[in-house]
Amino acid sequence: MLVRAVVASTIGTSIEWYDFFLYSIVTGLVFAKTFFPQADPSVGLLNSFGIYFGGFAARPIGAYIFGHYGDRIGRKGALIATLLLMGIATFLVAFVPGYNQIGIWGAIILTFLRVVQGIGVGGEWGGSVLLAMEWTKTFGHRGFIASWPQFGVPVGSFLANLAVLGFAYGLTGNQFLAWGWRIPFLFSGILVIIGLWIRLGILETPTFSKLLAENKIEKLPAAKVLAWQPKSVILSALIRLAEQTPYYIFTAFIFAYGTGHLKMEKTFFLNAMLVFSVIEFFCIPFFGYLSDKIGRKNMYLIGTAWMAVYAFIFFSLLDSGVTSLVFLGSVLGAIAHSMVYGPQAAFIAEQFTPRMRYSGASLGYQLASIIAGGPSPLIATWLFIQFKTGVAIAWYIAICAAIAFIAALFMRDYSRQEIHEEYSHVRE
Repeated sequence: MLVRAVVASTIGTSIEWYDFFLYSIVTGLVFAKTFFPQADPSVGLLNSFGIYFGGFAARPIGAYIFGHYGDRIGRKGALIATLLLMGIATFLVAFVPGYNQIGIWGAIILTFLRVVQGIGVGGEWGGSVLLAMEWTKTFGHRGFIASWPQFGVPVGSFLANLAVLGFAYGLTGNQFLAWGWRIPFLFSGILVIIGLWIRLGILETPTFSKLLAENKIEKLPAAKVLAWQPKSVILSALIRLAEQTPYYIFTAFIFAYGTGHLKMEKTFFLNAMLVFSVIEFFCIPFFGYLSDKIGRKNMYLIGTAWMAVYAFIFFSLLDSGVTSLVFLGSVLGAIAHSMVYGPQAAFIAEQFTPRMRYSGASLGYQLASIIAGGPSPLIATWLFIQFKTGVAIAWYIAICAAIAFIAALFMRDYSRQEIHEEYSHVRE
C-alpha cells in the first residue's frame, strides 16, 4: 500500500501541476496579446501576471478549506475533490473568448478560473504528501518517500512544456496565438479521469485511521493549528521564499525575459524547460534521500545558501547572449531548486501534530504563494522595467534566500523522530 500510495500521490500531483504549469507557460507567451491587445507590451505582461498571481492568492483559501476536511474526513476524500476542482477549471480555460470577442470579460472569466485553479492546488499538496509520508513505518526514508509527490512538479512541468512545444512547432505563430494554445488545456479532461481512477483505489493512511479509531479528530483543525502552532505555520511559509520565488522566475518569467529582452525564440526556452524538468526527475528524490542521511534542516540550509549564489550565475549566463550559455543557465536552476524542494515536503509536514497536519502543512506551504511564487514574476517584471538589468532580480532572489535561511534555523528537525503519535509539546 505504501507503493500504491506513493504512485497515486505522484501521478495525481503530476496531473494537477500539468494544469497549473500549462497556465504559467501560456501566460508569458499568449495572454498579454489575447486578453490585453490594446495595452503597452509591458503593461499587458504585468496584467497577465496579475491574473497569474490570482491563482497563488487563492491557494491559502484552498489550503484552509481542504486542510479542514483532510483532517476531518481523511486525506483521500480531500484529494479526490482537489483533483476534480483543478481539472475542471483548467479544461474550461480552453473555451474562454479573447478580447476581440467579448472585450475585458475574457480576462475576468480567466481570472475566475485561475482562482478556482488556485483553490484546488492549495488543497492538493498537503494531502498528496501526507498520503505518501504517513504510510512510512520508520523515519529512515521518510524524506525520500515524501519527495515523490514533489516529483510530480517536474513531471507536470515536462508534460505542460511538451504539449505547448508540440503545438508551437506544428502551427504557425498566428495559428498558435489564435487557437493552438487552447488544445493542451483540453487534454486536462482526459488526465483528470486517469487521476481519479488511480486515487479511488487507495486506502486511507494508517495515521489518520489511528486518529479516527482513538476519537482524536479535531473539530476545527485549520483554526486550531493557527492558534496552537502559529510559529510552525509562519516559518514553513518563510522557508519557501528560497524555493518558490526563484522557481517561477526560472520557469515562468524566463519566457517573457527570453523572448522580450534576449530576442530568442519561445521554442528555445520550451526545450530548456523540458531539460530542466528531466534534471529534476533525478535531483528531487536524490535530495529527499540525502535529507534522510544528513538531516532535513542541514540539507535545507545548504540548498538556500546555494540558491542565493546561483541567482547571480543564472542572470550572468542569460545575459551573456551566447546560446549555449543561455541554455546552460536556464537548465541548471533545476539543481538549485531541487536542493530545497526535495527535502521540503517532509521538513514542513513533520512540523505539525497528526490531528492538524493536513491543515498546518497546507497553510504553511500555501501562504508562501502570496509572498513568494505569486508575486515573483510581477516583481521580476517591475524590477527589470525599473533597472533594465537581471542583476536586480538576482538580488531579489538572494534576499528571499537569506530570509528562508534564517527561518529554517528556527525550525525543529524531526528527521530522526517518529511522527505518527500526537506531539507532546502541542496542547490537547
